[in-house]
Amino acid sequence: MKSGTRPSLVRRFWPLVALCLVVTAIVALGSLGNDELQVTITEMMIRLVVVVGIYLFIGNSGILSFGHIGFMCIGAYAAAWATVDPTWKQMMLTGLPDFLQNNQYGFLPAVAGGGLLAAFVALLLGSAIMRLSGIAGSIATFAFLAIVQSVYSNWESVTAATSSIIGVPTVVGPWVAWLFAIGALVLAYVFQISRFGLMLRASRDDEVAAKSSAVGIVKVRLIAFVVSAFIVGVAGALYAHFLGILTADTFYLSLTFVTLAMLVVGGVGSLTGAVTGVIVVTVVVEVLRHMEAGVAVGATNLHLPQGSQEIGLGIIMALVMIFRPSGLARGREVPWPFTPAARRAKVPAV
Repeated sequence: MKSGTRPSLVRRFWPLVALCLVVTAIVALGSLGNDELQVTITEMMIRLVVVVGIYLFIGNSGILSFGHIGFMCIGAYAAAWATVDPTWKQMMLTGLPDFLQNNQYGFLPAVAGGGLLAAFVALLLGSAIMRLSGIAGSIATFAFLAIVQSVYSNWESVTAATSSIIGVPTVVGPWVAWLFAIGALVLAYVFQISRFGLMLRASRDDEVAAKSSAVGIVKVRLIAFVVSAFIVGVAGALYAHFLGILTADTFYLSLTFVTLAMLVVGGVGSLTGAVTGVIVVTVVVEVLRHMEAGVAVGATNLHLPQGSQEIGLGIIMALVMIFRPSGLARGREVPWPFTPAARRAKVPAV
């Protein structure tokens, strides 16, 4: 390819193709393992959808959001309302509208409904808070998370409050979760190379310059916020059909911390970082979890104290922030592998 010519379509989408291949290989290998490994892979893929959705907004806008797990909660409950047996809903969820209380819908309509409801809430919420920047915007998103948790923990006739919604069909396995993970990757990558993604990153890097270039900052932030909420809402619906039982406490600080840790460890600045963070953190957490349960070494059973997962994750985040502040991927996408080595080499400083 001559210098200055437009990159080929394959080269332009190479990072997306590479990430999809990596994710597919992980699921293919995991599906050959035992049931425990398949459960781990399924949860990894669902969290990948969540983190990619969060990245779409945070990575492109530069606004740290603590509230996206609230959209996951909204999507999960919406999907559960659609697919739980009507007889149970008529006894326990008397506040639901008739079209939900007296009917049972399929998995795909439920997932779509969960994503759309989350996107609609994001549209209403984002119309106000997308005018905020920096810490003010972050605090506003955390306030939204607290509101969602409080409402879903107390609205007994609609969410069963502190009781659980049970009987959600468990239809999500490794390959179903993989399909949605690929879809999330495609949507996030297409957005970031679109003109909306470019304008949003311009506002992230220099808000004043972006405004002077006629970028509608509130508009592009709102678009990213709504699309991001849709992806996270879909992930919530998948999580509901993975767990089979829902409680509001599932979607609060613990899950918020883990998903943000995945994004920070991998790197907020790239889609590659989001995927890397999910894989690395999942592996670390699983290793620590098994060590908490105990590992047999000869005749001795060694085990770490309870809470080692959180401690280990905190240590990893601290080390990454110290030695690689931009994350493991350093804010870069997967490089094109067919560029000559001489062109890839850095020019030494004079």
